[in-house]
Amino acid sequence: MSDRGRAAGVLDGVRVVDFGHHVAGPLAALMLADQGADVIHVDRPGSVPAADDAFFNRGKRRIALDLKTEADLAVARDLVRRADVLVENFRPGVMDRLGLGWEETRAANPRLVYCSMPGFSADDPRAGVPGWEGVIAAATGNCRIRPGYVPDGWDETRPTYTAIPVASNFAAFCGAFAIVAALTARHRSGRGDRVEVPLFDAMFEAIGGSGAYPVARGLPPERAISANGSGTYRCADGRHVQFNPIGATTRFLTWFLDAAGATAWAGEGLTDRARMDREPELRRVLHERLTALFATRPAREWEELANAAGVPLAAVRTTAEWLDEPHARASGQVVVLDDPLLGEVAMPGSAVWLSAAPEPPASPRRLPDADRAEILAELGASPAGPPEAAGDPAAALPYAGLRVVDLTQILAGPSAGRMLVEFGADVVKINVPQRRVGAHGFVNRGKRTVLLDVKTGEGQRLLWRLLADADVLTCNFPERTAERYGLGYEHVRARRPDIVYVSVTCYGSGGPWAGRRGYETQGQAATGIMSRTGGEGAPAVLGPYNLLDYGTGVMAAFATALALHHRELTGAGQHVRASLTQTGTYQQARYALRPAADGPAEPQGPTALGTGAWHRFYRAADGWFFLGASPDLLPVLREVPGLEALSGVDGSDEAAVAEVLETAFRTATAGEWTARLTAADVGAHPVTPLAELMSDPRVHARGLAVTQVSEEAGEVVMPGIAIRVHGNPPRLGHPVRRPGADAHDVLREIGLSDSADTLERAWVLQTTALPAGWDHF
Repeated sequence: MSDRGRAAGVLDGVRVVDFGHHVAGPLAALMLADQGADVIHVDRPGSVPAADDAFFNRGKRRIALDLKTEADLAVARDLVRRADVLVENFRPGVMDRLGLGWEETRAANPRLVYCSMPGFSADDPRAGVPGWEGVIAAATGNCRIRPGYVPDGWDETRPTYTAIPVASNFAAFCGAFAIVAALTARHRSGRGDRVEVPLFDAMFEAIGGSGAYPVARGLPPERAISANGSGTYRCADGRHVQFNPIGATTRFLTWFLDAAGATAWAGEGLTDRARMDREPELRRVLHERLTALFATRPAREWEELANAAGVPLAAVRTTAEWLDEPHARASGQVVVLDDPLLGEVAMPGSAVWLSAAPEPPASPRRLPDADRAEILAELGASPAGPPEAAGDPAAALPYAGLRVVDLTQILAGPSAGRMLVEFGADVVKINVPQRRVGAHGFVNRGKRTVLLDVKTGEGQRLLWRLLADADVLTCNFPERTAERYGLGYEHVRARRPDIVYVSVTCYGSGGPWAGRRGYETQGQAATGIMSRTGGEGAPAVLGPYNLLDYGTGVMAAFATALALHHRELTGAGQHVRASLTQTGTYQQARYALRPAADGPAEPQGPTALGTGAWHRFYRAADGWFFLGASPDLLPVLREVPGLEALSGVDGSDEAAVAEVLETAFRTATAGEWTARLTAADVGAHPVTPLAELMSDPRVHARGLAVTQVSEEAGEVVMPGIAIRVHGNPPRLGHPVRRPGADAHDVLREIGLSDSADTLERAWVLQTTALPAGWDHF
């Protein structure tokens, strides 16, 4: 195995064959390559690298193979026989027809981890539908403008298109995590497994808590984030800031007003949360006053002032500005590589940071077929039969027997813990006592829950007893906060050298912004997503779902999986990190190159319907649907009943094509057009509202939406598990418990069951009058 094109890392020695194309497959394989895996990317002969190839195929070796010829197909099979991992994202059945499907490759290589990321799964009735991003967005409701950013006079039924490949990104994130988990399980079982993360399924990880609700209350209406004056404000220089002083109290708003010289506002009730709840007019007044205040200084000045005060606020940047930002470079979230075609190019760094392999990726892409001679020489020098599959084939889930202590709050960190539960871990979730818990529902499914004040001496004594038997500690304190509590990595490592310590933050570490606070909206503002979504108008938060929060949850789970894989081999623990801004960089990675590579113009702004006449949302007689086609399909479309008018249209005249299609599509329903188009093997899907999606019997039958009975709220609906592992499937966690409900059970396990009453009287622990966990839904 050559060291060329590889960064040293915790996956050294892992061999990956990447048959991926577009985004999902290459991105998942890249995330493995960045951690040291030897990835061989298979190109089609004569293919011209896309503009984003410099990022997606960095750090990989490359060979061009025509899989329709027997000679090249034999080379591909030989590569797979020697591989640890295969990654592909074709439609179901394509790899089987090539003789490279799961059954054939498993017979030849029982230790193979086989990861598929099609648009729709093989057992989905839509398996044959081309899984374009717009098709998946329509199918999962990811085509709505977030409340609070809807333009005046907007038609609420009209969809909007984003060029950011959200579904492909989530599939890649989930696929990379599941691959590493399967490699860890293979240490004990001796056998590989099949991982499947269809793009449609992956979107349920992105939907997250937006699709979780008690049945008795129904799916709540989408609401703008406006508490405590939250919003996007225009500043004196015409730039914008995203201000998000959310929380159970108004402390962030108070800190900000003090720093801005507006302390007197408190005397008018504008920092009194209870009074604003009683007098909604005060919310309007606060927003108007903040609008006027922000207009008095430039955006960057407000950013410095607010963050010096510890307040979550970010200036809205473009992606190009983020790529040049000193913090992005210093923290390793952006790296510069010397590309063979483009020269020096800034691009996203590693998806996560690991202390065992802290160096950023240093290997630019190789060009297609550049490593053919080397790869063929390796195959000829080491003929191999099927690898032996030693081990216990009935081994448990990858993380069975492992304990995680979860100190994280809100969405990102808790989501990582939930995923670890699904792969076998015992997760103990700790929240502060005597306080409204906030976001607790879906993200804490399957965990045990304790209300404990870890800032107190007695609380820390109890926490250290928990950590004595823990394998993983997750936290999302701002930089240096854990150290002040005596809970930093070095503190924990001194007592538990083999601990995996997971940090989740907004801005990452190692740069000047490391100590800043921030949430989903700050991550989107800082990295350019809001500018991209708003287009030429005011900046806007992307989509209806929290893509950075839940995406970072998966990234944190991926970082944890890497560290546990490394610990399985070496016995050593380490510190790993994930951040909202790095996830934001990865969400737009195909556009995050500087200088930008030549490529098609990107549709931006809320009015965008698609990339052109062939690939966009259209209005039908009863609603909207997405058409995923291309000019080469014009002869096919002319044969679709109702589209005969295309016969006289020049396919290169997009305006004429759009006019004909707009007229034709108004003559039948979205469902009828979808049926006609998909019967002709053309991608199409009606726009599906979230409430309809979460109640779809097909979705429930496949476990993508589940109904559980909560001890607090009765029947609750929520997303299920997006990742499928065929031989050793992840398990759905038990229903969410009321916060603090497991304190006695946990105390008994660590020998402190007799201390509960004493700790509760000291306000260190809460076991009675427990707060609600679903009251924010």
